[in-house]
Amino acid sequence: MIPQIDKEIGISVYTTESSSVHGKIKQNENDFLVKEVLSEKAIDSFDNLDGHAVYLLKKSGIDTNHALIDIEERYGLVLKALGLKDAHAQTEQYVYTYKKLDSLAEIEGKKYSAKRIGFVKKPISKKDMLGNIFEIKVSDLNEPLPSFTDDEKILNFFGYQRFGSKRPITHLVGKSIIKGNYEEALDYLLNFSSKYDSEKNNQFRKLISERKSESEIIELLPYSMDIERNLLKQLSKNLDPKNAIRSIPLSLRRFYIQAYQSFLFNKTLSLAYEFEEELFLSTVDDVCFDKNSILGKFENDPNQRLAIPLIGHSYYKKSRFDYYIKKILDDELLTPKDFFIKDFQEISVDGGFRNASINYLNLNINENLIKFQLSRGSYATIVLREILKPENPLDCGF
Repeated sequence: MIPQIDKEIGISVYTTESSSVHGKIKQNENDFLVKEVLSEKAIDSFDNLDGHAVYLLKKSGIDTNHALIDIEERYGLVLKALGLKDAHAQTEQYVYTYKKLDSLAEIEGKKYSAKRIGFVKKPISKKDMLGNIFEIKVSDLNEPLPSFTDDEKILNFFGYQRFGSKRPITHLVGKSIIKGNYEEALDYLLNFSSKYDSEKNNQFRKLISERKSESEIIELLPYSMDIERNLLKQLSKNLDPKNAIRSIPLSLRRFYIQAYQSFLFNKTLSLAYEFEEELFLSTVDDVCFDKNSILGKFENDPNQRLAIPLIGHSYYKKSRFDYYIKKILDDELLTPKDFFIKDFQEISVDGGFRNASINYLNLNINENLIKFQLSRGSYATIVLREILKPENPLDCGF
C-alpha cells in the first residue's frame, strides 16, 4: 500500500520487493547525520589568501535557509549554499560568500556554527559537490532491516522535505503562483492546517484565519513562523497579495516554484514506471548524463545515466516521456509556457533534466544503523522509504 502522503507529493510506486518494516528515524538530533562531500580539486583550491570566503557550516535543529537568513541578519554576511539541508538532522555543509569581502573567521548561532576554512578565486559551485554521506539510526524496530545491496534499483524521487514534510504545501504554493492565483498562495501559507502538523501549529493557523487584526496575531506567533509573521506585517500595510508575496525572501519564492516542478517530476516518474517504461537503462534518442554529469544524447556508453525532463517554460518535448508529461499537465490545467511568470519573472523556471534513478554507494546496514553515500540532489529519505516502506512516513520521522 502506498501511503497517502506519498501520493500527495506525486509518488505512487515502490521499485523494490522487500516487506514493510516498522521503524522510526530522526527521533533525536544524533540519529541522522549528513556530511557534504566535495571533490579534492575543490578542497585544494581553498588555499588562497583572499577572495570568496568558504565556511564549513555545522547545524542542528534549523534548516539551511533559516540559518543563512539568521547569519545575514546578525552578522551582515550573505552566504550561499550548494544544497539545502533540513532542520531534523546534524549536518555539515559548505557555504561561501558570493562577493569578495572582509569576512569573519568564525560565526556562532544558537543552532549553528560556521568556521572559515579558506578562500577561493571563483565561488564554488554545485559541480564541485560529489554528494552527501549519511549515517542514520533506525529506532523502534520490530524486526531486522532487510538486506539491501548497491544493486537495488530506486527511482530518484524528490523527498518529503522538498514539500514541507509536516505541512506539505510548498508545491501547492508554487502552483498557485504559477496560475496567478496569489490569494490562494497566501491562503496556503497562512491558513492551511495539515493533519500531519502539530495541534499547536494548527491552532495558530486557526487564529490567523480568524484574525481581527494582524498586529494582535503577530505577537502570538512563534519565531519559527517567520514567513507568516512577515506576511501579516506586509498585509497590515498593504492588502495587495502580490506585494505580500514579494516580501518573502527570493530564495524561498524560487523554492516554491521548484517544489511544484519537483511534484510534476515525481508524477512523471510514477506514471512512466506504472506504464512499464525502462527507467534504469537508457536507450536510443534518450537524454543522458555522463560520468561527469554533463548532459547529452545517448551514445551506448555504460557510464551514461537516463535523464528525465524537469518541466519549465523551455521544456524539451522530444523524449519518450512527453506522453506522460502532457497527460500530467493536462490534468493540472497548465502548459510549459505558464512557468514563465510575468508578475514574478525572477522566479520563473526554464526547465532542465534530472537523473531517473538514484546512484548510491557504500550502502551498509548493521543492525539498526544505515550508512551510504548519495550523489548530489538525491534524497536519503527516498532510499530509506524503499528500505522501510513505512505505513505512515511522517509519523516515522520522514
